[in-house]
Amino acid sequence: MTLPTLAALLLSAIPIILLCMGDPKRLRAADRKGSGMTPSRRRTLAALACVPGIACAIGGDAAAFFMWLGGCAMVGWAATFCFRTRDPDSVS
Repeated sequence: MTLPTLAALLLSAIPIILLCMGDPKRLRAADRKGSGMTPSRRRTLAALACVPGIACAIGGDAAAFFMWLGGCAMVGWAATFCFRTRDPDSVS
């Protein structure tokens, strides 16, 4: 049960990280040049990130689905933390 869940999480982590890297709002906030990804590319990556979870749900493994769901949330938070913009006025 653990191996398929980890594989599904790994397959979903790649598009999640790519979405975070190409987020136009994040790029604007960091004053970086470039417009980020197009909406169609962001939608495609979001759909690709959901495919492994849908496979877990269709396979009838509720535990794997919920572990995948929580893992994707953790990957999203970690990616957001890693790609955050540094504010020179912030204390931390």
